[in-house]
Amino acid sequence: MHLLIRILALIAALVFLFLVGIGIFWVWKRIEENWILRQVVERLSADSRVAEVLVTGSSYSESTQKIETTIKFLEYGADGKPLTPRYLTFQGNIIQFQALVIRFEDRLVQAGDKLQGKSAYLFLRAFVLDSENYQAFNLTDFHQIPEGYKLPGVKNEFEAKLWREFWDYELDPKARERMGIKNAQIEAPGSIFVPGTIYTLKIEHDGGLRIDTQPIPEILKGEKI
Repeated sequence: MHLLIRILALIAALVFLFLVGIGIFWVWKRIEENWILRQVVERLSADSRVAEVLVTGSSYSESTQKIETTIKFLEYGADGKPLTPRYLTFQGNIIQFQALVIRFEDRLVQAGDKLQGKSAYLFLRAFVLDSENYQAFNLTDFHQIPEGYKLPGVKNEFEAKLWREFWDYELDPKARERMGIKNAQIEAPGSIFVPGTIYTLKIEHDGGLRIDTQPIPEILKGEKI
């Protein structure tokens, strides 16, 4: 009888430890997912400069009878650090930058919600479009974790799942509603790009992308740094 009681007590203890282990596992998994979610959103969200553009070459092509423009496109992460710059050459100088912009509901922005208090953006491509010419360079591939936004040292299916869902917000109203998203749309601000000017792409908490311009400081003109 005593042996049976001991066996039952041992089984009960093992069951209890098993349930505790399951509980700890799910709590830890939820904590890990919340951490990844916060890190991903922080890398997507910005309230100021998100990229800078500088014309590094401009010449007239007799063959195409167009201005050939080379730009340096430098994107910044949410931590303010620059990503790998890209040099793009276009036949033309009216250049647009296409991006997926996600705006969250006003109440979340007004409350300064840590995860959803800022518009999120993702550059898709840079392009020139006119009546005779279309030229584009991809900046981000669909359904992939963009370069510069991959969480360092993290290999987790939850992060990949977040990005797969991110790409679907544009087409899935129900997904947007669940996440408190007011709207998700493609925007493509553009400008005439000429030498001697710094073009800064910015995003607002509750708005979209815009392009600000300022002249290159006099001290840098004519210098190679």
